[in-house]
Amino acid sequence: MLQAIDLTKRYEDGSLALDALNLHIEEGEIFFLLGANGAGKTTTLNLFLNFIRPTSGQALIDGRDSVKQSLEAKRLLSYISENVMLYEDLSARENLEFFARLNRKNPPKETYYNLMRTVGLKETDFEKHVKYFSKGMRQKVGLACVLQKDTPNILMDEPTTGLDPKSAAELMDTLLQLKQKGKSILLCTHDLFRARMIADRIGIMKEGRMVMLRRREEFMNEDIERIYLDYMQEVPQ
Repeated sequence: MLQAIDLTKRYEDGSLALDALNLHIEEGEIFFLLGANGAGKTTTLNLFLNFIRPTSGQALIDGRDSVKQSLEAKRLLSYISENVMLYEDLSARENLEFFARLNRKNPPKETYYNLMRTVGLKETDFEKHVKYFSKGMRQKVGLACVLQKDTPNILMDEPTTGLDPKSAAELMDTLLQLKQKGKSILLCTHDLFRARMIADRIGIMKEGRMVMLRRREEFMNEDIERIYLDYMQEVPQ
């Protein structure tokens, strides 16, 4: 489970990036966090990851404080950024092997191949250097790394940006499989279409505040795009 309790981030220049966010994402839940650039979505992820420290409040991963229990919390968390960082001169399989060893794992080669098959990477690309890969192919390798780490919580930042429709659909299918395994998934995105497809809940952020929350049974009968645009145009109180 992922939980934010009055989570706040104010930078040294006085700008308020996140304003007392309260949020919980249960096991087996896919939560889409929507908002324009600068709304506070990536700040939220960075606080859960302990890349930055909160001004006040807490980010909890299965009850572990992301700052006070950072090592234990990170073992319970996987992250895919918008631009997946891989070692260019290693193959897809070698990247998986490298990250597996960082997590003190050393499975047989066939395990890596099975993971790459699961995320839809072509077998002809398993041993190719990733410097020749498209963004979609890199995302698949990143997702295979997440599957390999097998943590109960997953964070994703704009994972569908730049993906072709087939790759984006395959990613959504994989997320639904992870949901069935009880993973808690927080996905920050502009992708309203995908949110409507698979989200259990959606939240809209604006200027560091959560301005709307909806459950699936609520938003399925609503015009999400119109609601989103209306919130983006409103003047905050």
